[in-house]
Amino acid sequence: MVLEGNPEVGAPRTSDLQHPGNKGSCVLSSPGEDAQPGEEPIKYGELIVLGCCEEGGEETEAQRGEVTGPRAHSCYNGCLASGDKGRRRSRLALSRRPHANGVKPDVMHHISTPLVSKALSNRGQHSISYTLSRSHSVIVEYTHDSDTDMFQIGRSTENMIDFVVTDTSPGGGATEGPSAQSTISRYACRILCNRRPPYTARIYAAGFDASSNIFLGERAAKWRTPDGLMDGLTTNGVLVMHPAGGFSEDSAPGVWREISVCGNVYTLRDSRSAQQRGKLVENESNVLQDGSLIDLCGATLLWRTPAGLLRAPTLKQLEAQRQEANAARPQCPVGLSTLAFPSPARGRTAPDKQQPWVYVRCGHVHGYHGWGCRRERGPQERECPLCRLVGPYVPLWLGQEAGLCLDPGPPSHAFAPCGHVCSEKTARYWAQTPLPHGTHAFHAACPFCGAWLTGEHGCVRLIFQGPLD
Repeated sequence: MVLEGNPEVGAPRTSDLQHPGNKGSCVLSSPGEDAQPGEEPIKYGELIVLGCCEEGGEETEAQRGEVTGPRAHSCYNGCLASGDKGRRRSRLALSRRPHANGVKPDVMHHISTPLVSKALSNRGQHSISYTLSRSHSVIVEYTHDSDTDMFQIGRSTENMIDFVVTDTSPGGGATEGPSAQSTISRYACRILCNRRPPYTARIYAAGFDASSNIFLGERAAKWRTPDGLMDGLTTNGVLVMHPAGGFSEDSAPGVWREISVCGNVYTLRDSRSAQQRGKLVENESNVLQDGSLIDLCGATLLWRTPAGLLRAPTLKQLEAQRQEANAARPQCPVGLSTLAFPSPARGRTAPDKQQPWVYVRCGHVHGYHGWGCRRERGPQERECPLCRLVGPYVPLWLGQEAGLCLDPGPPSHAFAPCGHVCSEKTARYWAQTPLPHGTHAFHAACPFCGAWLTGEHGCVRLIFQGPLD
């Protein structure tokens, strides 16, 4: 066994620390070490899952007629379809822990591959194992870092995972249950947050398992860096995109990059699981910014900073906008019935009788009706009675996850073809943002339900008719 580095480390081993998950729950919003009783915990940021939605819902009486409308999305934008429970939820705040549990690289060992399991017998010792061949492996030991807090994300429900995520289908739906084949790694990634200002958050590919180890097998992409250290990529990779101009009214989509196990930034591989890594991007870092997107090959997360969330609309503001829109008494231009957005407290079961519906090609808003169907074009294709354009005809739903909104602007635009409503700047930003799908494809999608966007712009300006009186 060849030893590189300094084995005499003064800091305590991570085995001397107790991970909050070891008691069956993770402490993600706990006061810091210097916090006083009743004092607000120091929040590093929040992770929000894009497209938390489930298909379903009962059909309305109007939909049971000869010409039926599309089934309702039982969309839980702002909440998982099965409800937010414990570590499996649609959003999660990361706050300073009572005691630091971060780790940092310490000592590197070169050993014979058959002896790896024996070398990693210490469950309390965090380490990363790089299998170079059947006879040669490199193990990098990690030591306690009193300056950082570590949070782990993945599909596994084991206690060391702080945020459990499941696949979100491209049509808008959460894939759950043991029968569903997931492409998300059980230990997908880890985020290390500095416990002192400015509370920088950095993301790394792969998370430590129940034995506090990360294994990169012989087929995994790995290499020795110019400074003699080791690095590698996970099977399906962890991709990150930082928005240009921050997450604000002036934002524009950035460029997708891949993050390595050691937190270095690379261009994308030819395909998601290719063994050949991309090129090192030296002028970019793994520091998460407000609006950074994290793709885990099956689910995409949005990172919001505390400062960024202060600029986002509140739930009270969204409710005030809903009431203001309803107070304008928009009418169906054909049936002349008054339309109204339903209260979020009612839940997503099926469209209400006063629910606004929209022709997504032109943006004309109507009440539900059963005419204008063009069966030769598809079951959901309707002809707008005002402009004669033919296209999908869907109910409108106000987006309820405020953290996905760039600004507190009025709900003036809807995503096509799902019908989720938000401000113009929010709609245009997400319609221009390609989200990873499969091994090398990218599609713009509704951030509230995950449905792939269609049409020239992916969204449409809503055209309401006011009351005749």
